[in-house]
Amino acid sequence: MNLNDLQNISDHFTGSERMPVLFLGHGSPMNAIEENQFVQGFRKAAREIPRPNAILCISAHWYTQGTFVTAMGMPRTIHDFYGFPKELFEVQYPAPGNPELAKETANLLAPVQVEEDHNWGLDHGAWSVIRHMYPDADIPVIQLSIDYTKPPQYHFDLAARLNKFREKGILIIGSGNIIHNLRLIDWKNINTVGAGWDWAIESRKKTNSWLLDGNFQPVIDYRKQGTFLQYAVPSPDHFLPLIYTLGLKDRSENLTLFNDELIGGSLSMTSVRIG
Repeated sequence: MNLNDLQNISDHFTGSERMPVLFLGHGSPMNAIEENQFVQGFRKAAREIPRPNAILCISAHWYTQGTFVTAMGMPRTIHDFYGFPKELFEVQYPAPGNPELAKETANLLAPVQVEEDHNWGLDHGAWSVIRHMYPDADIPVIQLSIDYTKPPQYHFDLAARLNKFREKGILIIGSGNIIHNLRLIDWKNINTVGAGWDWAIESRKKTNSWLLDGNFQPVIDYRKQGTFLQYAVPSPDHFLPLIYTLGLKDRSENLTLFNDELIGGSLSMTSVRIG
């Protein structure tokens, strides 16, 4: 990062106390319109941190070849799901974007090439949780895509370059699920909080232990950790937003868990706060 990049951040965003970082287990799109303990957890998280100047979200649902950042003034609300009630498709989250923050994100991540995007918008990994935290939709939101061609260590290292934003009141949110195997959902217990297959229970126990101990390398190298995590993370899309969150943690910062529950046998809502 060069001095011009620092000056750009200073020009557009006033200094603030260092913002925490969040990983939110977003679960079903229905959480966008339902009232349950998890959305209450999202609201509580927002109440307990300073009001951000802007939000940068890394969502499991923007999975791309290469890296992109939304750069439009008014991102559209994307309903990237099917088979849900009409009420869910009618939800709009009209938060503004921030083209200046998009440009500064691209500068901050150089020499990685980050392309400004004017077509995507806010997918449900972003708006379904942020709407509970900031229902007035008056905080600018941009999204950074996840390059599916890169390994977890790459994403961990890339995230660390975003740390300067935290000193300018920018809330960085990773949105996905640590345990996310929809093929093995226990439909009889889909709404039962605490229901988990043996491998899911083991995955939650081990992953939580690594997170709370600050031992992130086994999390980054999750593919090497045994069959239980292979079931928990059959594809990396919902797991990598957690990796971004961990890449932003300083050694001296606390890490806490909330919404730490299994549902439907093979899904965890476990969420993380750093700082």
